[in-house]
Amino acid sequence: MSVLKSLILICSCVLVTNVVAQTPQGEYLDGKDSKVGVVLAHGRGNSPDGNVVGPLRRSIHKDLGFHTFSLRMPVPGADSPDSPELAASFPEAYQRIQAAIEYLKTQRGVERIYLMGHSMGGRMTTGFLASNPAAPVVGFIGVRLTAGGKEPVNTNLNLRKVKIPVIDIYGDNDMDARAASFRKPLVSENFVQVEVHGAKHDYRGYEKPVSDIVIEWLKKQEGK
Repeated sequence: MSVLKSLILICSCVLVTNVVAQTPQGEYLDGKDSKVGVVLAHGRGNSPDGNVVGPLRRSIHKDLGFHTFSLRMPVPGADSPDSPELAASFPEAYQRIQAAIEYLKTQRGVERIYLMGHSMGGRMTTGFLASNPAAPVVGFIGVRLTAGGKEPVNTNLNLRKVKIPVIDIYGDNDMDARAASFRKPLVSENFVQVEVHGAKHDYRGYEKPVSDIVIEWLKKQEGK
């Protein structure tokens, strides 16, 4: 084997290794020939198959046949939205989101990607979109989005910069409704708010209503 061919082979192996290394941890469901994928981000103290994201990823895959990649998100170093430690965890979250997007596009042939976030995952995903306006994401799904703090941890501030279609799902409890009320000026043909009556922060017992709302919105976005 020539020296040139050897170098090409070595470089190819390095590239493949890098792709594998950059693929984040999470729960993936294969949409086979579908060209649509959804990347999901769970809330604080949750997991890629926990409440909200777990039932939602399975429903989207079952009912629409889309690829779904539910990420394991970084654990923030603080609870307060004003803490520098919280914002310090966001760059790692952005890397994981970007890696999932690249995986779906390059490894699975996905052409249209939606991003979804619940609670802290909503802070991180909206921060990603606000910081990366050219990201290949065609729509955003928010469930129980929280406010407070400055950019990039405040979803209400982040969403002012987001130009793609958005569905904003919130419960009618005081905390949810208060945060959602500040986003009402954003409501338009491109930004939809949907209230889930009776839902608490964890949305336990309300998994199906949330899934039904998201699936109908995705169908509309995809012209189904």
